[in-house]
Amino acid sequence: MQDSVKYEYAIIRVVPKVEREEFFNVGVILFCKSKKFLGMTYHIDPKKLSNFCCEKDDKDLNAYLKGWELVCKGEDSGGSLGKLDQVDRFRWLTASRSTIIQSSMTHTGLCTDPEKELAAIFKACVL
Repeated sequence: MQDSVKYEYAIIRVVPKVEREEFFNVGVILFCKSKKFLGMTYHIDPKKLSNFCCEKDDKDLNAYLKGWELVCKGEDSGGSLGKLDQVDRFRWLTASRSTIIQSSMTHTGLCTDPEKELAAIFKACVL
């Protein structure tokens, strides 16, 4: 594990009714400073969403998460947040919120390939 590097990640959650504090996982954000990697992946299962809350639309939530993705990638269309450096974008994306889309606390680990680690965490925690 000599080639391993530290990474941080958070799970993206949908909280359909914030007052009930029920949620389900829809994605992962992963940051690895030494590899200059910041990535996220997500998927909202419409059936799972309807089981939690029938009045929410997965199209709206996907559009909101697309905005998060633009910020994550540092795209100009991500607005002023998308222009921040990777560390600040990661910190903004993982900041505490009381909205319908939230992230978990950040966690750390070691890996050799952040992109593969992102896929593995997504498979384990979301799919």
